Amino acid sequence: MAGGGGVAGGRPGSGSAAAPSRPSMAEGVGTGPRLAELLAAGRRLWEEVETGAEPSTGAPAVQDKVRQGLDALQRATAMVAQLDLFSENEELEEIASADLKYLLLPALLGALTLKQVDLSRRLEHLESARAQFWRFLKLCSSYGLGSFHLPPASPPGEENTGSPSLGGPAAAQPSLVAMASSRQAKIERYKQKKELENRLASMGTFVESGQADEDQIREFYILQIQKWINTSLEEIESIDQEMVILRSRGTGKQPSATPHGTSRQVRPPLKPFILTRDAVQAKVFGAGYPGLPTMTVDDWYEQRRRQGVVSGQGAPQRAPAGITDEELQKQQQEKKEEEDDEEALQKARNWDDWKDTHPRGYGNRQNVG
Repeated sequence: MAGGGGVAGGRPGSGSAAAPSRPSMAEGVGTGPRLAELLAAGRRLWEEVETGAEPSTGAPAVQDKVRQGLDALQRATAMVAQLDLFSENEELEEIASADLKYLLLPALLGALTLKQVDLSRRLEHLESARAQFWRFLKLCSSYGLGSFHLPPASPPGEENTGSPSLGGPAAAQPSLVAMASSRQAKIERYKQKKELENRLASMGTFVESGQADEDQIREFYILQIQKWINTSLEEIESIDQEMVILRSRGTGKQPSATPHGTSRQVRPPLKPFILTRDAVQAKVFGAGYPGLPTMTVDDWYEQRRRQGVVSGQGAPQRAPAGITDEELQKQQQEKKEEEDDEEALQKARNWDDWKDTHPRGYGNRQNVG
């Protein structure tokens, strides 16, 4: 867990008690501006990828920026190694204020490495990014920048992924304690991150404008380093979890692979069919496919007209079930005679007129009916 307060207010700007820092080696040689430009270009490209408007990091334009940023930062790292800017045998006060920003090179390299989206090399990218973040934390720990627990140099292996769950409830208790401790550490890192971001925002414009003195510039760079310490710890934890998932997925696929020379027998597709309960249902639904028509609608209508079931000009009428054609013809004849009776026709008309002027329920005062 990164400690943010003691470093920014302690060693930097401690007055006469602190040993004077050596002159900047990066700016004292001819390659100094070149090194600063490479760092600035790599950091600018990382910020564009991190806060860009592209919907996905897999876009070609974004991946081009990732490759350019990695190239610039790798060249800058090689130049820092040639200049031998940092050593584990020296103190933080011996580093020039202008050289402190180059401590961020491994962290920026790790952050940009994670932005690569080649799934076939995802595990390789995770291992490379973790190595860069760990190198940055190791360097900060040697200089006393913050108080945090340095993660192990190598990620957890496959032999340790399944062992905690084999001990039953007794083995689950340490896991719960570790989860509670990890949660508390994340909360503390989040609070420190917000505090560092606020302090960096208030000092950023003042330092970039060139109005800050050396002590203020030194404090500004140390605050940036502390912010990246928290980020590196979070990224290493996330990388370890993802690597465990990727490795377990890879081991799970290996036993299921079929050996060469063996092929699965291809089965012919099954023909769909319909199950019927009895012979009557089978006659209705058929054998599972629609039956072909035996006549057209016009042929059927002409046949029914010849039988006298329907008239020649009216619409086809369905004969009621259980009534023969002779009975149907007799009913139609009686209906036609009723329509020809003038007295019955007048009575029906009067009844229709009365219903028009008397709605249903008219005169029902006692709610009877």
